[in-house]
Amino acid sequence: MTRVLLVGCGKMGSAMLAGWLERGIDPAGIVVVEPGTAARDAFAPKGVTVVDKADAIDRAFTPDVVVLAVKPQVMADIAPAYAGYKSGVFLSIAAGKKLGFFEGLLGNVALVRAMPNTPAAVQAGITVCVANARVDAARRAACQVLLEAVGEVAWIEDEGLMDAVTAVSGSGPAYVFLLAEVMAKAGAAAGLPAELSTKLARATVWGSGQLLKQSPESSEQLRVNVTSPGGTTAAALAVLMAEGKGFQELMTEAVAAATRRGKELAG
Repeated sequence: MTRVLLVGCGKMGSAMLAGWLERGIDPAGIVVVEPGTAARDAFAPKGVTVVDKADAIDRAFTPDVVVLAVKPQVMADIAPAYAGYKSGVFLSIAAGKKLGFFEGLLGNVALVRAMPNTPAAVQAGITVCVANARVDAARRAACQVLLEAVGEVAWIEDEGLMDAVTAVSGSGPAYVFLLAEVMAKAGAAAGLPAELSTKLARATVWGSGQLLKQSPESSEQLRVNVTSPGGTTAAALAVLMAEGKGFQELMTEAVAAATRRGKELAG
């Protein structure tokens, strides 16, 4: 049985916990530290132990994985209370906090830094991970299992890539939501009732994402498949793909801006 200590049970923490339970991880092996009552109300009836602070944890409990899921700005205050759990692996999902930051707080421990994204809330996320040298195959596998409960998992060796990862997949859902938002507004501007235009935009983004995930064809080929020469799609793409001012240039600039900001926030 994998024993998990989840520190913080907000939106991402609760999404992960729900995924673990659905995947069949034994709730008797899970302890959650969360001062709010929502986690206790939601998960204690399912057999999960929920306490409000670190010193309320049963001293006999020895977790295989300590998942740090509190907000980055309070991590420095909260994480040191768990430094004694050195036999397992620490898994952080705090954006922008580097491995070295945690090593400074926790000492000589196995650490995995992970960047999930918000579709994890519906178990459709993707998480990118980087580990320090103390993470062996077994600890890596334990983290993989926990993260797969909310979506796909990828690993990198160069922590320096995490800022770009954050810019693409961490911030990426906001770009997709913006696409649905502007499509709906454009449809309304073209004369559609606002409610219908919103429904069309949301369903189109969702359906296209499902097709993109399930199809063996590249995103480029799927785009070509929709585009008849001289047709309506081609007319729209001529605007969106205009050289020097099209969607590609805007997205490249946006991702670069997010990457720079990530580096600034990380120090």
